[in-house]
Amino acid sequence: MSYSLNSTLLLTILLAIGLFFFLRASSKDRTTIVEISSSQQPVKVLNGLCEWLNLRGWKQSGGDFEERILIFKGQVVSSKFLAIFLGFLGGFGSCALGLVIIQIYPDLGWWPILLGLVGGPLSGIVYFKKSAREEKFELRLINDDDNDSTLMRLRAHRDELISLENELGEKLQLKSDGSLFKTPI
Repeated sequence: MSYSLNSTLLLTILLAIGLFFFLRASSKDRTTIVEISSSQQPVKVLNGLCEWLNLRGWKQSGGDFEERILIFKGQVVSSKFLAIFLGFLGGFGSCALGLVIIQIYPDLGWWPILLGLVGGPLSGIVYFKKSAREEKFELRLINDDDNDSTLMRLRAHRDELISLENELGEKLQLKSDGSLFKTPI
């Protein structure tokens, strides 16, 4: 086997590994816990948060009055465009792997190109199934109701918490430690 075939095979396998890890990351749980404070009264802040969550499609599914917890649930839908795009990428990548296999083992004929018929739909289906899921938004009031300020702990998807802080930060005078806007890298 020549040097160029070795390097082409290696790059094709690396592309397949990259697609695998992209599919895995697209369905990864990014639930984060953050403490948020406000100088406004808890009733006003909770009403504002509940109204905002209802407008975004979250449904209140329960809670615990004694523990001061509200739980909202929402359905995350898969992007059809991204599923189709990943299907094409998986198909082209699988065909490329098939072409490299044909160059290495010419006795196989054109059969390895049919890997594209497996890799394409498989990658689109894997993304579409794994990224559609139900998520929770938990809100726990930490301080007493009779305070003039609010301290609460939120547990939800990181992107949802960032949207909450961006859209309601000024209106409800929300303050956090700023860790949501820092990248983990």
